[in-house]
Amino acid sequence: MKYLSLLFCFAMIILSHIYGQIANDLPFQQEYHQPYPVGKSPAENDILAIAVDSTQRIWAASRAGAFLLTQHTKVWSQKLPVNQIGPAFDIAVDANNTVWIGAWNGLYHYASDKIEKTENIALPIAKISIHKSHAAAFGPDGYWILSGKNWEFHALKCAASIKDVLMDSAGNFWIATGMGLYYQMADSVQLFCHPPDVLSADVRALAYDNQQKLWIGGLGGISVYQNQKIKTYFTPENGLPTIFIQCLNRGHDGRMWIGTPKGLVRFDGITWSLRHSQRWLMEDNVRDIAFDRSGTAWIATAKGVSAILQKPMTLAQKANHYLRICRNRHVRPPYLVEKCLLQTPGDTSSWPPRDDDNDGQYTSRYLAMESFRYAASKSAQAKENARKAFAALHFLQTVTETPGFVARTVIPVTWKNMADPNEKIADAEWAYRRIQDPREKRMENRWRLSKDGKWRWKGDTSSDEITGHMAGYLFYYDLVADSLEKITVRNHVCKIVDYIIDGGYVLKDIDGRQTRWGVWSPEKLNDDPNWATERGINSVEILSYLKLAHHVSNHPRYQDEYTKLRYEHHYLQNVLEAKSLNSSWRTHIDDELLSLAFPCLFLYEKDPAILQVYQQSIERLYDAVKDDQSPYFIFSYALCTGKMPDLNAAVEYLRDAPLDLINWRIDNSWREDLKLVHTPEFEQIQTSRLLPPDERGIIR
Repeated sequence: MKYLSLLFCFAMIILSHIYGQIANDLPFQQEYHQPYPVGKSPAENDILAIAVDSTQRIWAASRAGAFLLTQHTKVWSQKLPVNQIGPAFDIAVDANNTVWIGAWNGLYHYASDKIEKTENIALPIAKISIHKSHAAAFGPDGYWILSGKNWEFHALKCAASIKDVLMDSAGNFWIATGMGLYYQMADSVQLFCHPPDVLSADVRALAYDNQQKLWIGGLGGISVYQNQKIKTYFTPENGLPTIFIQCLNRGHDGRMWIGTPKGLVRFDGITWSLRHSQRWLMEDNVRDIAFDRSGTAWIATAKGVSAILQKPMTLAQKANHYLRICRNRHVRPPYLVEKCLLQTPGDTSSWPPRDDDNDGQYTSRYLAMESFRYAASKSAQAKENARKAFAALHFLQTVTETPGFVARTVIPVTWKNMADPNEKIADAEWAYRRIQDPREKRMENRWRLSKDGKWRWKGDTSSDEITGHMAGYLFYYDLVADSLEKITVRNHVCKIVDYIIDGGYVLKDIDGRQTRWGVWSPEKLNDDPNWATERGINSVEILSYLKLAHHVSNHPRYQDEYTKLRYEHHYLQNVLEAKSLNSSWRTHIDDELLSLAFPCLFLYEKDPAILQVYQQSIERLYDAVKDDQSPYFIFSYALCTGKMPDLNAAVEYLRDAPLDLINWRIDNSWREDLKLVHTPEFEQIQTSRLLPPDERGIIR
């Protein structure tokens, strides 16, 4: 989640690096969600219909009555008389701004700030249809047409299971029922209930598009009529995510909005989009859709009202939005950047911090982000933030009181809970774990007290953490640090790299043994079959560390070790296959780590022959990840190679990424417009096509 800020700053500096100038940051329409729960009870929030009156007030019909929302107060008020409160099924607004409410016991109207019950209508009203000065109300016991000031009763000429009613310009009615679609004229009724006239007899929703074609939704998908004849169908075969349609409406921009039990679908004539999960809706079960004058969509769901809004935004403004979230919720003493937990889903008013094995890497990504931001903007705040992040990472080494070992993270000693607390492992349990993973290290004391007694620090630091640290140090040294700070960075980097070299190219923990993952030694990577999966990627990592140490210090030791590993131990050959294509070894963790390690090699290796090997390796990596259209991989590849493979895809991702960085559960496995595939990759299932960022889960 925190990496989205990094991507925006990364974009600015990479585009500047390649093109010499920042690409035009044109405003775009950013969509976002605002929830509006109606009340506290399930019945109050079980919304069946929604409407907007001419003064832009929002009306909602629920199982507990009719409610009115005044937008500037954000407060709902009950509008049915107290002694007559019950289910309200539909709401419509006529040309005079009279609000009509179809309820369990008749028809109500609201005008001049008071509500009255319509005389002589005491039966349930399911649907109300308004067209200019004409109005009609339908229920299972009949229908009423407004004539002057009176409502005239008529017996039904269709099935009683009324789902929707649409009056056309001639005053005739299209009526959707559970038994088919009816077209009711003054003297005749026509029924459409079989294919090819409709996809099924269960018809639930009606709307005209901007070409006055009639859209008919129900079980099976959408049928489209022109001049009372079938024109086309929309089903999952041509992009509709589900065949279950509950409501339809046309937006101000001409897009068709489609409510389903699985979310909200839009169609612009070419592209389908889906809004589902609590990122976009109070609940996926969408019953009705209305629009206010600004184009905001008001959505009736089974658990409240959702507003989907738009506002103009630039990428710079979006970057600042993410940065505010990051700094407000994800930075904790001693300036570590990490995940946080929400006590109530969606409620960001409180967020207990949590430690994570990758706190060091997350903080390093923040360090890189602010380094890029300073390089692109010369922001004094970015420079200060980068300095604080570096100081926190520096502390992760000094707190261990070792020649160069780095802690995974630290927590205040007052914390009562932490991830992976110290434990006693029985011999039988340890034997079980060893059988499951022969490389696992027996670690009973992960947490140790700092010398000053203020912190607990966590050991068993991984190669992932060291790789993340080094990437942050590279960009901080190059883009931010002044002459004195460069000395501090130099000493810090060399201290860690010396510790790794002196330890035999493993990361030795406080117990004198290598950590679970901190292994770069030739005898392990080249000769131990248990480390074959890490051979390529860890070779890239250690070469990158050595190159960084030489870059910041110019000390020959690091170049000598770099050369020895390349040639005597064949690490250059290992690099060629750093990205594993073996289906059981392939992971996105390796993609990320290679993107962290490669930049230093490309920026500071001068030998064309060696660079050619690195080029072959990164091409192999990018070929494996390019279909993900991740701006991080696109920009990383561009930084290393000087080639921008797909700028449009990267920019579109950044524009489309949701403002809401909450890790909502987003399930696309039910979608009928997709197929689930299992491209060879360990423990991963994919969709048959790449969904846009706003339709899939947040990436870190």
